[in-house]
Amino acid sequence: MVREKDICWEYAEKLDGNKVKCKFCSRVLNGGISRLKHHLSRLPSKGVNPCAKVRDDVTDRVRSILSAKDDPPITNKYKPPPPLSPPFDAPASKLVFPSSPPNAQDIAERSISLFFFENKIDFAVARSPSYHHMLDAVAKCGPGFVAPSPKTEWLDRVKSDISLQLKDTEKEWVTTGCTIIAEAWTDNKSRALINFSVSSPSRIFFHKSVDASSYFKNSKCLADLFDSVIQDIGQEHIVQIIMDNSFCYTGISNHLLQNYATIFVSPCASQCLNIILEEFSKVDWVNQCISQAQVISKFVYNNSPVLDLLRKLTGGQDIIRSGVTRSVSNFLSLQSMMKQKARLKHMFNCPEYTTNTNKPQSISCVNILEDNDFWRAVEESVAISEPILKVLREVSTGKPAVGSIYELMSKAKESIRTYYIMDENKHKVFSDIVDTNWCEHLHSPLHAAAAFLNPSIQYNPEIKFLTSLKEDFFKVLEKLLPTSDLRRDITNQIFTFTRAKGMFGCNLAMEARDSVSPGMDNKYIYIFFKS
Repeated sequence: MVREKDICWEYAEKLDGNKVKCKFCSRVLNGGISRLKHHLSRLPSKGVNPCAKVRDDVTDRVRSILSAKDDPPITNKYKPPPPLSPPFDAPASKLVFPSSPPNAQDIAERSISLFFFENKIDFAVARSPSYHHMLDAVAKCGPGFVAPSPKTEWLDRVKSDISLQLKDTEKEWVTTGCTIIAEAWTDNKSRALINFSVSSPSRIFFHKSVDASSYFKNSKCLADLFDSVIQDIGQEHIVQIIMDNSFCYTGISNHLLQNYATIFVSPCASQCLNIILEEFSKVDWVNQCISQAQVISKFVYNNSPVLDLLRKLTGGQDIIRSGVTRSVSNFLSLQSMMKQKARLKHMFNCPEYTTNTNKPQSISCVNILEDNDFWRAVEESVAISEPILKVLREVSTGKPAVGSIYELMSKAKESIRTYYIMDENKHKVFSDIVDTNWCEHLHSPLHAAAAFLNPSIQYNPEIKFLTSLKEDFFKVLEKLLPTSDLRRDITNQIFTFTRAKGMFGCNLAMEARDSVSPGMDNKYIYIFFKS
């Protein structure tokens, strides 16, 4: 059959009828390979629940396939797309849909999309499990469901539920430990506020927010504040404290390390990764590439007719993408520009563009777009930034990153090395930037210890850095386990773990090596071996 040639069949098992079984989570889907693609892409499309176990590289591959399928062909004749929303004075009951009769699925998708657009909600919200739980719960209610007002009774009811969850989580801290996250920020009144959150394997809870405007640069007062938070949580429960770069010059890190022997102090992973990207963008040829790309984007977005024409060509897609920092935005925009390369070139030469042809800015844009050196620089910039952006996406999901960041950074460094395998000079420039920020700021023995306890790394014969992981693992043991008896117990069990003896050698454990990784938010690491 023709459909058997689809490359995504390697991720599925064909069942009777029009059913397929996902090889990652074993979910059975009706609708064939098309629904499987949306399942693996983890995008909120076609009403398919996202796969919770699919690998990131598979998700990226499937998304690129879906994106290529959705891209409109390049033509010289355009039809304006239907309006996304009705006039502001039109009642909600009189929404105008395209002339063909819409089905229930189309109406639902359009309504949800309008809700996101009109309220300027980040599309990443659609990846939240609670978003999908909400839609499933509403669907079960059937027609006539009346939405509640979140500001009324449900606010108090949810607060009560969270309080109960917090009590259960506090019990969890006794065995798993937790991480305190300190984030400083300035509000619109120029107040220096510090938010404290507590992270453990099951969830993250907001602890409190403090106005530190009067003493943020006073080391003694700041130390007292952190001491009070540690007392609230319990020193014996805390594995590490993560703080952003705002605390670099306050001396609080030294205070914590000197006064709390069993607590690690780590920088914010997201900020360190952003610094790496910022350093990348300062390399001369990368900086020039970004500047040239900005010449094009500024001209397009400062001319409404040109912007309208671009959006017609790209089906509404933009060449500017926003990120949490300027450097992230720059590299994301380069990705978009490279994707729209053919359409950009076509736009500046199509008949609809003739009124702008002789503008000096237009001539500059054409010269840049026709410059092969520019596109080679764009390709290189995307190639060396995407591995770091991928790590950044992983650590920004809200899940504890300590158990995965060592492996993620190792893969990112290897990806850059592979790309520049024939150009050692360029490889050295970017690898030095990564190593400096990774070794001096981001890397912690906790990252290495977590990688050491990861079966997919421990039992992988191609891994060459197990020796260094083991050294850091013992450093963690010395810091977290104060008595020799505890250290002796865990040392004896390392032999069993590393050689896959006992329970670690059974079929169930071997089958789970590549799918289950032990968490390192565990205060007493030996629990992992005894569980």
